Amino acid sequence: MLFFFRRKAGETGRIGDKTYAESWYINLQITIGLDIGGSTTKVVGFQDQDLLGKTMVKASDPITSTYGGIGRFLSLNDLKLHDVKQVFMTGVGSSYIDKNILGLPTQTVDEFNSVGLGGLYLTGLDRAIVVSMGTGTSLVSASRQGGKHIIGTGLGGGTLLGLSKAILGIHDFGLISELAEEGDLDNIDLTIGDLTPRAIPGLKADITASNFGKMNDQAENPDLARGIVNLVFQSVGTAAILASRLEDLSDIVFVGSLLRMHAGRKSLDGFADLYQKNILIPEDAEFATAMGAALSGLTDANHRWKK
Repeated sequence: MLFFFRRKAGETGRIGDKTYAESWYINLQITIGLDIGGSTTKVVGFQDQDLLGKTMVKASDPITSTYGGIGRFLSLNDLKLHDVKQVFMTGVGSSYIDKNILGLPTQTVDEFNSVGLGGLYLTGLDRAIVVSMGTGTSLVSASRQGGKHIIGTGLGGGTLLGLSKAILGIHDFGLISELAEEGDLDNIDLTIGDLTPRAIPGLKADITASNFGKMNDQAENPDLARGIVNLVFQSVGTAAILASRLEDLSDIVFVGSLLRMHAGRKSLDGFADLYQKNILIPEDAEFATAMGAALSGLTDANHRWKK
């Protein structure tokens, strides 16, 4: 089954008589988690046992986006620097920062561990495969004790942008997503039903047999965009299914900004039905790694986690 989790900003949800946050840790001061990319920084903050807020900032370089992101977070939440106890950061851009940020105690934490913990926090799970779709994709076997990197693939947002630029002349996620919504995969992908009229046990007629294997002269740009998105998401979905079987887990959590593409979510929906796995896509999927950075930092700081 495919699940979507939605919560209002700052809301923590509940597990039994406890909030998600209460089931994870005890902390009495504000902790900031950062996921720093090449030009975008995602910022989250926890106050006491609550998720206080989240924001993201794009800039020309990771240092600028980091400092701008923290400044924006403080402004949005009417906070001062002295309200923040600590900052935990991860992501490729964190390698450019070698000192405390704005004089705040700052520590770098493991990215794969952050991916795993963030995915679990957003879904309330104890264990799962967490798939982080960014420029490329990483697959993590996650538990509340930490995350183990299983494998990665170069397929991801970078692939989607590169193919779209080469085929469509478009290099913008928003435009690609809009086009893909109007596309028809019947003009692009070869299915099991195209190959044989007979039923194949375990495989429905609409299952993809070959991505781009049936592209015809009637295919238009929306169809091509949908085919590109489907190619990337189905390839990553296949890797996720294999990882879940390797780890004997039934829950797969997808996180990352790429999950905002509705056409990609539809591709993953098919995997949930075909392989009988629970595929979960949290509403705040793009902030999962930043949340995990804060959570893993709190663990490293010997805060007590509740079960």
